[in-house]
Amino acid sequence: MTDSNGTAKASPGKMPRSSGAPKPGSSVQPPKPHAVKPAPGPAQQHPHPVVVPTVSDPSLWGRVDEDGTAWVKTAEGERQVGSWQAGDAAEGLAHFGRRFDDLATEIALLEARLAAGADARKTKAAAMALAESLPTAAVIGDIEGLARRLQAIAEHSEEAAAHAKEEKERARHEHTERKEALAAEAEKIAAESTQWKAAGDRLREILEEWKSIRGVDRKVDDALWKRYSKAREAFNRRRGAHFAELDRERAAAKARKEELCVRAEELSGSTDWVTTAGIFRDLLAEWKAAGRAPREADEALWRRFKSAQDVFFAARNAAVSERDAEFEQHAADKEQLLEAYAHIDPAADLEAARSALRELQDKWDAIGKVPRDRMQELEGKLRAIEKRVRDAVDAQWRRTDPEAVARAAQFRERVAQFEEQAAKAQAAGNVRDAEKALEQAKQWREWAEAAEGAVSNR
Repeated sequence: MTDSNGTAKASPGKMPRSSGAPKPGSSVQPPKPHAVKPAPGPAQQHPHPVVVPTVSDPSLWGRVDEDGTAWVKTAEGERQVGSWQAGDAAEGLAHFGRRFDDLATEIALLEARLAAGADARKTKAAAMALAESLPTAAVIGDIEGLARRLQAIAEHSEEAAAHAKEEKERARHEHTERKEALAAEAEKIAAESTQWKAAGDRLREILEEWKSIRGVDRKVDDALWKRYSKAREAFNRRRGAHFAELDRERAAAKARKEELCVRAEELSGSTDWVTTAGIFRDLLAEWKAAGRAPREADEALWRRFKSAQDVFFAARNAAVSERDAEFEQHAADKEQLLEAYAHIDPAADLEAARSALRELQDKWDAIGKVPRDRMQELEGKLRAIEKRVRDAVDAQWRRTDPEAVARAAQFRERVAQFEEQAAKAQAAGNVRDAEKALEQAKQWREWAEAAEGAVSNR
Protein backbone atom coordinates (compact mmCIF):
# COMPACT_ATOMS: atom_id res chain seq x y z
CA MET A 1 0.00 0.00 0.00
CA THR A 2 1.03 3.70 -0.40
CA ASP A 3 0.74 6.21 2.43
CA SER A 4 -0.29 9.84 2.15
CA ASN A 5 3.33 10.81 1.36
CA GLY A 6 3.52 8.49 -1.64
CA THR A 7 5.45 5.81 0.23
CA ALA A 8 4.75 2.23 -0.91
CA LYS A 9 4.81 -0.20 2.09
CA ALA A 10 4.48 -3.99 2.40
CA SER A 11 1.53 -5.64 4.08
CA PRO A 12 2.31 -8.26 6.78
CA GLY A 13 2.59 -11.85 5.55
CA LYS A 14 2.96 -11.15 1.74
CA MET A 15 5.02 -9.25 -0.79
CA PRO A 16 3.76 -5.65 -0.88
CA ARG A 17 2.84 -3.95 -4.19
CA SER A 18 1.27 -0.62 -4.95
CA SER A 19 -1.91 -0.21 -6.99
CA GLY A 20 -0.96 -1.13 -10.55
CA ALA A 21 2.67 -1.99 -9.68
CA PRO A 22 4.26 -5.19 -11.09
CA LYS A 23 5.36 -8.03 -8.89
CA PRO A 24 8.97 -7.96 -7.77
CA GLY A 25 11.22 -9.37 -10.44
CA SER A 26 8.77 -8.87 -13.33
CA SER A 27 9.20 -6.44 -16.24
CA VAL A 28 7.32 -3.16 -16.31
CA GLN A 29 4.16 -3.40 -18.56
CA PRO A 30 2.30 -0.38 -19.99
CA PRO A 31 -1.09 0.26 -18.40
CA LYS A 32 -4.27 -0.91 -20.14
CA PRO A 33 -6.26 1.70 -22.12
CA HIS A 34 -8.93 3.56 -20.22
CA ALA A 35 -12.57 3.27 -21.44
CA VAL A 36 -13.74 6.69 -22.63
CA LYS A 37 -17.47 7.38 -22.66
CA PRO A 38 -18.73 9.76 -25.41
CA ALA A 39 -19.64 13.20 -24.17
CA PRO A 40 -23.33 14.00 -24.56
CA GLY A 41 -24.58 17.16 -26.18
CA PRO A 42 -25.91 18.62 -29.46
CA ALA A 43 -22.45 19.67 -30.65
CA GLN A 44 -21.41 16.03 -31.27
CA GLN A 45 -21.62 15.86 -35.04
CA HIS A 46 -18.32 14.04 -35.71
CA PRO A 47 -16.84 10.77 -34.43
CA HIS A 48 -15.69 11.04 -30.83
CA PRO A 49 -11.91 11.48 -30.41
CA VAL A 50 -10.25 8.30 -29.23
CA VAL A 51 -8.18 8.77 -26.05
CA VAL A 52 -4.91 6.81 -26.29
CA PRO A 53 -3.43 6.14 -22.84
CA THR A 54 -0.13 7.89 -22.25
CA VAL A 55 2.94 5.67 -21.80
CA SER A 56 5.90 7.82 -20.75
CA ASP A 57 9.48 7.15 -19.79
CA PRO A 58 9.75 8.12 -16.07
CA SER A 59 13.54 7.81 -16.13
CA LEU A 60 13.66 11.07 -18.11
CA TRP A 61 11.79 12.94 -15.39
CA GLY A 62 12.84 11.47 -12.06
CA ARG A 63 14.49 8.73 -10.06
CA VAL A 64 14.05 6.40 -7.09
CA ASP A 65 16.97 6.06 -4.74
CA GLU A 66 18.18 2.77 -3.33
CA ASP A 67 16.48 3.63 -0.07
CA GLY A 68 13.16 4.02 -1.96
CA THR A 69 12.96 7.82 -2.03
CA ALA A 70 11.19 9.00 -5.24
CA TRP A 71 12.15 12.30 -6.93
CA VAL A 72 10.67 14.21 -9.86
CA LYS A 73 12.43 16.92 -11.89
CA THR A 74 10.71 20.33 -12.04
CA ALA A 75 11.70 23.79 -13.24
CA GLU A 76 12.60 24.66 -9.65
CA GLY A 77 14.66 21.53 -9.21
CA GLU A 78 13.95 18.04 -7.87
CA ARG A 79 10.97 17.48 -5.63
CA GLN A 80 10.42 14.44 -3.45
CA VAL A 81 7.13 12.79 -4.41
CA GLY A 82 7.12 9.71 -2.15
CA SER A 83 8.86 6.60 -1.00
CA TRP A 84 8.87 3.13 -2.58
CA GLN A 85 9.15 0.14 -0.22
CA ALA A 86 7.43 -2.56 -2.26
CA GLY A 87 10.32 -3.62 -4.45
CA ASP A 88 13.53 -2.40 -6.11
CA ALA A 89 14.11 1.12 -7.43
CA ALA A 90 13.22 0.25 -11.04
CA GLU A 91 9.83 -1.02 -9.95
CA GLY A 92 9.29 2.10 -7.91
CA LEU A 93 10.18 4.31 -10.85
CA ALA A 94 7.73 2.39 -13.04
CA HIS A 95 5.06 2.75 -10.37
CA PHE A 96 5.34 6.53 -10.15
CA GLY A 97 5.57 6.69 -13.96
CA ARG A 98 2.30 4.82 -14.28
CA ARG A 99 0.67 7.21 -11.83
CA PHE A 100 1.85 10.05 -14.07
CA ASP A 101 0.48 8.23 -17.13
CA ASP A 102 -2.89 7.84 -15.39
CA LEU A 103 -2.93 11.55 -14.67
CA ALA A 104 -1.96 12.36 -18.26
CA THR A 105 -4.68 10.07 -19.56
CA GLU A 106 -7.21 11.81 -17.35
CA ILE A 107 -6.14 15.16 -18.84
CA ALA A 108 -6.38 13.65 -22.34
CA LEU A 109 -9.94 12.64 -21.49
CA LEU A 110 -10.73 16.25 -20.55
CA GLU A 111 -9.23 17.41 -23.86
CA ALA A 112 -11.31 14.89 -25.75
CA ARG A 113 -14.47 15.94 -23.94
CA LEU A 114 -13.78 19.59 -24.74
CA ALA A 115 -13.18 18.77 -28.41
CA ALA A 116 -16.39 16.72 -28.52
CA GLY A 117 -18.44 19.64 -27.22
CA ALA A 118 -19.13 18.45 -23.69
CA ASP A 119 -20.12 20.85 -20.92
CA ALA A 120 -17.24 23.36 -21.06
CA ARG A 121 -17.94 24.70 -17.58
CA LYS A 122 -17.61 21.29 -15.95
CA THR A 123 -14.56 20.47 -18.07
CA LYS A 124 -12.85 23.68 -16.96
CA ALA A 125 -13.62 23.00 -13.30
CA ALA A 126 -12.13 19.53 -13.55
CA ALA A 127 -9.03 20.92 -15.28
CA MET A 128 -8.52 23.58 -12.59
CA ALA A 129 -8.88 20.96 -9.84
CA LEU A 130 -6.22 18.81 -11.48
CA ALA A 131 -3.98 21.84 -11.97
CA GLU A 132 -4.20 22.63 -8.25
CA SER A 133 -3.17 19.06 -7.41
CA LEU A 134 -0.09 19.01 -9.67
CA PRO A 135 2.38 20.68 -7.23
CA THR A 136 1.84 17.84 -4.72
CA ALA A 137 1.11 15.01 -7.13
CA ALA A 138 3.02 11.78 -6.30
CA VAL A 139 4.01 11.12 -9.93
CA ILE A 140 7.15 11.10 -12.03
CA GLY A 141 6.87 12.68 -15.46
CA ASP A 142 6.59 15.97 -17.34
CA ILE A 143 4.48 17.80 -14.74
CA GLU A 144 5.05 21.22 -16.39
CA GLY A 145 3.73 19.75 -19.65
CA LEU A 146 0.60 18.61 -17.85
CA ALA A 147 0.22 22.07 -16.33
CA ARG A 148 0.44 23.69 -19.77
CA ARG A 149 -2.19 21.28 -21.14
CA LEU A 150 -4.49 22.01 -18.22
CA GLN A 151 -4.02 25.76 -18.74
CA ALA A 152 -4.91 25.30 -22.41
CA ILE A 153 -8.03 23.37 -21.45
CA ALA A 154 -9.09 26.17 -19.10
CA GLU A 155 -8.51 28.82 -21.79
CA HIS A 156 -10.25 26.88 -24.53
CA SER A 157 -13.16 26.09 -22.22
CA GLU A 158 -14.14 29.77 -22.23
CA GLU A 159 -14.16 29.79 -26.02
CA ALA A 160 -15.99 26.46 -26.14
CA ALA A 161 -18.57 27.67 -23.63
CA ALA A 162 -19.20 30.78 -25.75
CA HIS A 163 -19.47 28.65 -28.88
CA ALA A 164 -21.77 26.20 -27.11
CA LYS A 165 -23.95 29.08 -25.98
CA GLU A 166 -24.03 30.45 -29.52
CA GLU A 167 -24.94 27.01 -30.87
CA LYS A 168 -27.62 26.63 -28.25
CA GLU A 169 -29.10 30.00 -29.17
CA ARG A 170 -28.96 29.16 -32.87
CA ALA A 171 -30.68 25.82 -32.22
CA ARG A 172 -33.28 27.53 -30.01
CA HIS A 173 -33.95 30.06 -32.78
CA GLU A 174 -34.29 27.34 -35.44
CA HIS A 175 -36.55 25.23 -33.24
CA THR A 176 -38.68 28.26 -32.40
CA GLU A 177 -39.04 29.11 -36.08
CA ARG A 178 -40.00 25.53 -36.86
CA LYS A 179 -42.69 25.48 -34.19
CA GLU A 180 -43.98 28.84 -35.40
CA ALA A 181 -44.23 27.38 -38.91
CA LEU A 182 -46.04 24.30 -37.58
CA ALA A 183 -48.46 26.46 -35.59
CA ALA A 184 -49.16 28.62 -38.67
CA GLU A 185 -49.75 25.52 -40.80
CA ALA A 186 -52.15 24.15 -38.19
CA GLU A 187 -54.03 27.46 -38.15
CA LYS A 188 -54.35 27.43 -41.94
CA ILE A 189 -55.65 23.86 -41.88
CA ALA A 190 -58.15 24.81 -39.18
CA ALA A 191 -59.44 27.77 -41.18
CA GLU A 192 -59.47 26.44 -44.75
CA SER A 193 -59.09 22.70 -45.23
CA THR A 194 -62.07 20.54 -46.20
CA GLN A 195 -59.98 17.44 -46.89
CA TRP A 196 -60.98 16.10 -43.52
CA LYS A 197 -59.00 12.86 -43.41
CA ALA A 198 -55.80 14.24 -44.95
CA ALA A 199 -55.98 17.36 -42.76
CA GLY A 200 -56.59 15.29 -39.61
CA ASP A 201 -53.60 13.08 -40.46
CA ARG A 202 -51.43 16.15 -41.03
CA LEU A 203 -52.36 17.64 -37.65
CA ARG A 204 -51.33 14.40 -35.99
CA GLU A 205 -48.02 14.47 -37.89
CA ILE A 206 -47.47 18.05 -36.73
CA LEU A 207 -48.05 16.93 -33.14
CA GLU A 208 -45.49 14.12 -33.43
CA GLU A 209 -42.92 16.50 -34.91
CA TRP A 210 -43.76 19.08 -32.25
CA LYS A 211 -42.91 16.58 -29.50
CA SER A 212 -39.50 15.96 -31.04
CA ILE A 213 -38.48 19.66 -31.03
CA ARG A 214 -36.61 20.67 -27.87
CA GLY A 215 -34.84 23.69 -26.51
CA VAL A 216 -37.47 26.38 -27.11
CA ASP A 217 -37.90 29.07 -24.48
CA ARG A 218 -40.59 27.97 -22.02
CA LYS A 219 -42.86 30.99 -22.40
CA VAL A 220 -42.53 31.03 -26.18
CA ASP A 221 -43.13 27.29 -26.30
CA ASP A 222 -46.28 27.63 -24.19
CA ALA A 223 -47.62 30.41 -26.42
CA LEU A 224 -46.93 28.42 -29.60
CA TRP A 225 -48.52 25.31 -28.08
CA LYS A 226 -51.66 27.31 -27.31
CA ARG A 227 -51.82 28.39 -30.95
CA TYR A 228 -51.48 24.83 -32.20
CA SER A 229 -53.93 23.47 -29.64
CA LYS A 230 -56.49 26.17 -30.45
CA ALA A 231 -56.14 25.47 -34.18
CA ARG A 232 -56.58 21.73 -33.67
CA GLU A 233 -59.70 22.29 -31.56
CA ALA A 234 -61.13 24.69 -34.18
CA PHE A 235 -60.52 22.13 -36.92
CA ASN A 236 -62.15 19.38 -34.87
CA ARG A 237 -65.21 21.57 -34.24
CA ARG A 238 -65.51 22.48 -37.92
CA ARG A 239 -65.05 18.87 -38.98
CA GLY A 240 -67.60 17.73 -36.40
CA ALA A 241 -70.11 20.33 -37.63
CA HIS A 242 -69.54 19.22 -41.22
CA PHE A 243 -70.20 15.57 -40.48
CA ALA A 244 -73.18 16.43 -38.28
CA GLU A 245 -74.68 18.38 -41.19
CA LEU A 246 -73.79 15.53 -43.52
CA ASP A 247 -75.59 13.12 -41.20
CA ARG A 248 -78.67 15.35 -41.27
CA GLU A 249 -78.55 15.56 -45.06
CA ARG A 250 -78.17 11.81 -45.36
CA ALA A 251 -81.04 11.22 -42.97
CA ALA A 252 -83.22 13.54 -45.09
CA ALA A 253 -82.07 11.77 -48.26
CA LYS A 254 -82.93 8.42 -46.69
CA ALA A 255 -86.44 9.59 -45.80
CA ARG A 256 -86.95 11.03 -49.29
CA LYS A 257 -85.74 7.86 -51.00
CA GLU A 258 -88.00 5.73 -48.82
CA GLU A 259 -90.94 7.81 -50.10
CA LEU A 260 -89.78 7.30 -53.68
CA CYS A 261 -89.56 3.55 -53.08
CA VAL A 262 -93.17 3.50 -51.87
CA ARG A 263 -94.34 5.41 -54.97
CA ALA A 264 -92.34 3.13 -57.26
CA GLU A 265 -93.84 0.04 -55.64
CA GLU A 266 -97.34 1.46 -56.03
CA LEU A 267 -96.71 2.06 -59.76
CA SER A 268 -95.03 -1.27 -60.44
CA GLY A 269 -98.35 -2.96 -61.28
CA SER A 270 -99.62 -0.21 -63.62
CA THR A 271 -100.55 -1.11 -67.21
CA ASP A 272 -100.71 2.49 -68.38
CA TRP A 273 -97.38 2.00 -70.08
CA VAL A 274 -96.75 5.43 -71.57
CA THR A 275 -97.86 7.55 -68.61
CA THR A 276 -96.26 5.33 -65.96
CA ALA A 277 -92.95 5.13 -67.84
CA GLY A 278 -92.86 8.93 -67.80
CA ILE A 279 -93.56 8.96 -64.07
CA PHE A 280 -90.73 6.50 -63.47
CA ARG A 281 -88.35 8.81 -65.35
CA ASP A 282 -89.42 11.67 -63.08
CA LEU A 283 -88.94 9.50 -59.99
CA LEU A 284 -85.43 8.59 -61.10
CA ALA A 285 -84.58 12.27 -61.54
CA GLU A 286 -85.90 12.95 -58.01
CA TRP A 287 -83.83 10.04 -56.71
CA LYS A 288 -80.62 11.53 -58.10
CA ALA A 289 -81.49 14.97 -56.74
CA ALA A 290 -82.20 13.58 -53.24
CA GLY A 291 -78.50 13.05 -52.48
CA ARG A 292 -76.82 10.14 -50.74
CA ALA A 293 -78.25 8.35 -47.74
CA PRO A 294 -75.99 6.41 -45.34
CA ARG A 295 -74.10 3.90 -47.46
CA GLU A 296 -75.75 0.63 -46.43
CA ALA A 297 -79.22 2.19 -46.37
CA ASP A 298 -78.60 3.86 -49.73
CA GLU A 299 -77.65 0.59 -51.38
CA ALA A 300 -80.65 -1.24 -49.88
CA LEU A 301 -83.06 1.53 -50.92
CA TRP A 302 -81.69 1.56 -54.45
CA ARG A 303 -82.21 -2.20 -54.75
CA ARG A 304 -85.77 -1.72 -53.53
CA PHE A 305 -86.49 1.15 -55.96
CA LYS A 306 -84.89 -0.63 -58.92
CA SER A 307 -86.79 -3.82 -58.15
CA ALA A 308 -90.13 -1.98 -58.37
CA GLN A 309 -88.99 -0.25 -61.55
CA ASP A 310 -87.88 -3.56 -63.08
CA VAL A 311 -91.25 -5.16 -62.33
CA PHE A 312 -93.07 -2.44 -64.27
CA PHE A 313 -90.71 -2.34 -67.25
CA ALA A 314 -90.55 -6.12 -67.49
CA ALA A 315 -94.36 -6.22 -67.66
CA ARG A 316 -94.37 -3.37 -70.18
CA ASN A 317 -91.78 -5.07 -72.36
CA ALA A 318 -93.76 -8.29 -72.25
CA ALA A 319 -96.92 -6.42 -73.21
CA VAL A 320 -95.12 -4.58 -76.00
CA SER A 321 -93.73 -7.86 -77.30
CA GLU A 322 -97.21 -9.37 -77.24
CA ARG A 323 -98.66 -6.29 -78.94
CA ASP A 324 -95.94 -6.32 -81.58
CA ALA A 325 -96.70 -9.94 -82.34
CA GLU A 326 -100.40 -9.09 -82.58
CA PHE A 327 -99.67 -6.13 -84.87
CA GLU A 328 -97.51 -8.31 -87.09
CA GLN A 329 -100.42 -10.71 -87.43
CA HIS A 330 -102.69 -7.78 -88.28
CA ALA A 331 -100.28 -6.70 -90.99
CA ALA A 332 -100.30 -10.22 -92.43
CA ASP A 333 -104.11 -10.26 -92.32
CA LYS A 334 -104.32 -6.93 -94.16
CA GLU A 335 -101.88 -8.19 -96.76
CA GLN A 336 -104.19 -11.16 -97.37
CA LEU A 337 -107.18 -8.80 -97.41
CA LEU A 338 -105.58 -6.63 -100.08
CA GLU A 339 -104.84 -9.70 -102.17
CA ALA A 340 -108.44 -10.90 -101.77
CA TYR A 341 -109.84 -7.57 -103.02
CA ALA A 342 -107.26 -6.89 -105.66
CA HIS A 343 -109.93 -7.79 -108.26
CA ILE A 344 -111.97 -4.58 -107.63
CA ASP A 345 -112.50 -3.01 -111.07
CA PRO A 346 -114.72 0.09 -111.14
CA ALA A 347 -114.42 0.31 -114.92
CA ALA A 348 -116.18 -3.02 -115.30
CA ASP A 349 -118.92 -2.53 -112.68
CA LEU A 350 -118.85 0.64 -110.60
CA GLU A 351 -121.54 -0.38 -108.17
CA ALA A 352 -119.95 -3.77 -107.57
CA ALA A 353 -116.62 -2.05 -107.09
CA ARG A 354 -118.10 0.40 -104.54
CA SER A 355 -119.75 -2.45 -102.67
CA ALA A 356 -116.55 -4.47 -102.62
CA LEU A 357 -114.63 -1.40 -101.41
CA ARG A 358 -117.03 -0.92 -98.51
CA GLU A 359 -116.53 -4.56 -97.53
CA LEU A 360 -112.79 -4.13 -97.77
CA GLN A 361 -112.88 -1.00 -95.60
CA ASP A 362 -115.07 -2.62 -92.97
CA LYS A 363 -112.85 -5.68 -92.73
CA TRP A 364 -109.77 -3.45 -92.78
CA ASP A 365 -110.98 -1.47 -89.76
CA ALA A 366 -112.02 -4.66 -87.96
CA ILE A 367 -108.52 -6.13 -88.21
CA GLY A 368 -106.99 -3.31 -86.15
CA LYS A 369 -103.56 -1.76 -85.82
CA VAL A 370 -100.35 -2.85 -87.53
CA PRO A 371 -96.65 -2.13 -86.70
CA ARG A 372 -95.78 1.49 -87.23
CA ASP A 373 -93.16 0.71 -89.85
CA ARG A 374 -95.78 -1.16 -91.96
CA MET A 375 -98.58 1.37 -91.56
CA GLN A 376 -97.67 3.69 -94.42
CA GLU A 377 -97.05 0.83 -96.85
CA LEU A 378 -100.37 -0.94 -96.17
CA GLU A 379 -102.43 2.25 -95.99
CA GLY A 380 -100.92 3.28 -99.30
CA LYS A 381 -102.13 0.10 -100.98
CA LEU A 382 -105.64 0.61 -99.58
CA ARG A 383 -105.66 4.26 -100.68
CA ALA A 384 -104.72 3.17 -104.19
CA ILE A 385 -107.80 0.94 -104.39
CA GLU A 386 -109.99 3.68 -102.89
CA LYS A 387 -108.60 6.18 -105.40
CA ARG A 388 -109.48 3.96 -108.36
CA VAL A 389 -113.06 3.67 -107.17
CA ARG A 390 -113.29 7.36 -106.29
CA ASP A 391 -111.93 8.40 -109.66
CA ALA A 392 -114.54 6.22 -111.36
CA VAL A 393 -117.29 7.73 -109.20
CA ASP A 394 -116.04 11.21 -109.95
CA ALA A 395 -116.11 10.48 -113.62
CA GLN A 396 -119.70 9.27 -113.36
CA TRP A 397 -120.67 12.39 -111.37
CA ARG A 398 -119.24 14.56 -114.01
CA ARG A 399 -121.40 12.73 -116.48
CA THR A 400 -124.56 13.41 -114.40
CA ASP A 401 -125.49 16.40 -112.24
CA PRO A 402 -122.45 18.68 -112.08
CA GLU A 403 -123.60 20.31 -108.82
CA ALA A 404 -124.26 16.97 -107.07
CA VAL A 405 -121.09 15.58 -108.50
CA ALA A 406 -119.18 18.61 -107.22
CA ARG A 407 -120.70 18.27 -103.78
CA ALA A 408 -119.87 14.57 -103.65
CA ALA A 409 -116.34 15.38 -104.86
CA GLN A 410 -115.96 17.90 -102.06
CA PHE A 411 -117.03 15.24 -99.58
CA ARG A 412 -114.51 12.84 -101.03
CA GLU A 413 -111.84 15.50 -100.86
CA ARG A 414 -112.54 15.95 -97.15
CA VAL A 415 -112.36 12.18 -96.71
CA ALA A 416 -108.94 12.18 -98.39
CA GLN A 417 -107.76 15.06 -96.20
CA PHE A 418 -108.77 13.34 -92.97
CA GLU A 419 -107.29 10.03 -94.09
CA GLU A 420 -104.03 11.80 -94.89
CA GLN A 421 -104.07 13.40 -91.43
CA ALA A 422 -104.68 9.97 -89.90
CA ALA A 423 -101.76 8.47 -91.82
CA LYS A 424 -99.43 11.25 -90.65
CA ALA A 425 -100.59 10.91 -87.05
CA GLN A 426 -100.06 7.16 -87.11
CA ALA A 427 -96.61 7.60 -88.60
CA ALA A 428 -95.77 10.03 -85.77
CA GLY A 429 -97.12 7.63 -83.15
CA ASN A 430 -100.06 9.90 -82.21
CA VAL A 431 -102.61 7.12 -81.94
CA ARG A 432 -105.40 9.26 -80.55
CA ASP A 433 -105.08 11.91 -83.27
CA ALA A 434 -105.02 9.20 -85.92
CA GLU A 435 -108.17 7.57 -84.55
CA LYS A 436 -109.95 10.93 -84.39
CA ALA A 437 -109.02 11.73 -87.99
CA LEU A 438 -110.20 8.29 -89.14
CA GLU A 439 -113.54 8.84 -87.40
CA GLN A 440 -113.99 12.13 -89.22
CA ALA A 441 -112.95 10.54 -92.51
CA LYS A 442 -115.53 7.84 -91.93
CA GLN A 443 -118.24 10.44 -91.38
CA TRP A 444 -117.34 12.34 -94.53
CA ARG A 445 -117.15 9.08 -96.44
CA GLU A 446 -120.72 8.28 -95.44
CA TRP A 447 -121.85 11.71 -96.63
CA ALA A 448 -119.93 11.30 -99.84
CA GLU A 449 -121.47 7.89 -100.42
CA ALA A 450 -124.94 9.35 -99.76
CA ALA A 451 -124.27 12.12 -102.25
CA GLU A 452 -122.97 9.64 -104.79
CA GLY A 453 -126.01 7.42 -104.20
CA ALA A 454 -128.29 10.34 -104.88
CA VAL A 455 -126.53 11.03 -108.15
CA SER A 456 -126.52 7.42 -109.25
CA ASN A 457 -130.23 7.04 -108.53
CA ARG A 458 -131.14 9.82 -110.91
